[in-house]
Amino acid sequence: MEKYIPNREDAYKLLTEHVQDQYQINHALMVESVMRHFAKLYDEDVEKWGVIGLIHDLDFEKYPEQHCAMTEKMLQENNWPEDYIRAVISHGWGIVNDVEPIHTMEKVLYTIDELTGLIYATAIMRPSNSLYDLKLKSVKKKWKQSSFAAGVDREIIAKGAELLGMDLGKVIEETIEGMKPVSEQVGLNGELSN
Repeated sequence: MEKYIPNREDAYKLLTEHVQDQYQINHALMVESVMRHFAKLYDEDVEKWGVIGLIHDLDFEKYPEQHCAMTEKMLQENNWPEDYIRAVISHGWGIVNDVEPIHTMEKVLYTIDELTGLIYATAIMRPSNSLYDLKLKSVKKKWKQSSFAAGVDREIIAKGAELLGMDLGKVIEETIEGMKPVSEQVGLNGELSN
C-alpha cells in the first residue's frame, strides 16, 4: 500500500472540520505561511512544512486540556505519516508533552507558533494595521511589556531561537516576512500611507 502524503487541501479540510473559531483558523494560516517561508530559507520541503504548520493546533479548540495528544490521535486516524505527526506534536514540548523538537522543521514550529501571536498583536495595534511597515524594534518593544499579549510565552520563543542557533531578532524579522503572504486573509491589510 502506498504511503499517504497529506496535501494542503486535505489538511485545510481536516482543520475546518475541527476548528470553527476564526482567530484559530487565522493563527493556523499564519503559522502555515511562516513555516513555508522558513522551509525556503532552509531549502526544505515547502509543502510538507506548510501542511504541518496549518494543522498544528487541530485539537486546540475542542480539546484544550488534551492539546497535542488529541491531534496525535486524530492524525493517526487519518493515516498521517509518523514524521508529520511527530513534528506537529513536538510544538507542545515542555508544555503538554516531552516530545523534544529535533529536526529543523520541528524547531521552527516550536519557535514561531507563539511568535506569530506576538507579531499579530503588535501589528493590529499599529495605525496602519499592517505587517508591511512593522519593524523589529516595534516587536522588541512589545516583547519587553509583559502585560502586552500576556498569553504569549516569550521564554518558548527565546528557547526556540536558541535551538535553531538563530539570533532572536533574525527569527522575528523572518517571521514577519513569513506572515506577509497571508496578511490580507488574517485582517492585517491596513492601507499604508506612503
